[in-house]
Amino acid sequence: MRFFYSCSVHFYVFLIRLAALFGKSKAKLWLKGRKLQKSEWTGAPAEDKWIWMHVSSLGEFEQGRTLLEHISAKNEYKILLTFFSPSGFEIRKNYDKADKILYLPKDTGANARKLLEKFHPEMVFFVKYEFWFNYLKVIKKASVPLYLISGIFREKQHFFKIWGGWFRKQLKAFNHFYIQDENSAALLKKAGYTNATVCGDTRFDRVKSIAESAQIPEWLERFGKGYKVYVGGSTWEPDDEYILKLIPKEPETKFIFVPHDVHESRIKGLLSNCPEGTVLYSQKDEHEPEKVKVLIIDSIGLLASLYKMADLAQIGNGFGTGIHNVAEAAVYGCPVIFGPKYQKFKEAVDLIELGGGFSFKNETEYFTLCDKLLHNEKSLAEAGGIAGKYISENSGATKRITDDLGL
Repeated sequence: MRFFYSCSVHFYVFLIRLAALFGKSKAKLWLKGRKLQKSEWTGAPAEDKWIWMHVSSLGEFEQGRTLLEHISAKNEYKILLTFFSPSGFEIRKNYDKADKILYLPKDTGANARKLLEKFHPEMVFFVKYEFWFNYLKVIKKASVPLYLISGIFREKQHFFKIWGGWFRKQLKAFNHFYIQDENSAALLKKAGYTNATVCGDTRFDRVKSIAESAQIPEWLERFGKGYKVYVGGSTWEPDDEYILKLIPKEPETKFIFVPHDVHESRIKGLLSNCPEGTVLYSQKDEHEPEKVKVLIIDSIGLLASLYKMADLAQIGNGFGTGIHNVAEAAVYGCPVIFGPKYQKFKEAVDLIELGGGFSFKNETEYFTLCDKLLHNEKSLAEAGGIAGKYISENSGATKRITDDLGL
């Protein structure tokens, strides 16, 4: 089975090369980044004591970040941080709490051995969904302690299929699973793994930390004063379409678009569809905030703080592969709404069940939701209170993990 798995890894890389030939920018970055870093995995072993954390992309980085920063603050270990995806690496490649930030080389036994020989980590953390089976085998063989952080398992995963015996066996590489919910613990137990602790999602600790220090610039305070503020966070074009139709219906609400992609073509396309009175954040100083109706954020790094001024937040990509970070908005006591692709995100499912989050799949449902929340102060306040309480009550996973590991 491992032979076929390894073949699939090589085939995946072939598809990335093919995508790069057809001009896909992320595929080009994926290949170029790894090529430029080949020398990082060879030569004399790195000195000092190292801890290695691997994440897929930016969202998983934010989940592991509080643990990483806790370790960094103690100054006992150097930290190696690896990314699978360019969308995470390119944004965090200069992150100052890690001593070395690299792309994870493709999942082969040879690459895994090179990594361990170079950095000889004393402890390894994989975050949420990262299961690279050749790396797992080499880590286990080297007897390096390996932990899954903010893990979440679902019955549909191959680990729990009748034919999934080989995949279940690979989980033996983990010394312990720090998981988000009881359902994951039950699935692991059924598969024969009792080395699991339900401690919640470390991302809640991160958003809580951001919220405690968030500052709203004076220009933005003036922009929102006297109005309700609607924030579209990490939006894609299908999300924008709904918001654009809502804008003319809500004269007493101001709108902030924070596109997931801030490339020039994306920003220009959104701007061309927005009504008069729309301003780019990069040009805000040329305008009086009181006269601006719609603001487009054409830079990165502001969204988590911008949610602080939101009365209602729409979380993007609900019509794509799955919604972005719900907790970033909910931590401020802000109700969240999103499209129908949310089922893989526990916090979204929980908030819908509790009444702090809402999903829609068409215009009728969308306008009904917005009318209920933007024009009924009691409904808005109740939903926001539920959202904020949920984040507060489910924080603390990082401390549970560090206490358990003695870090």
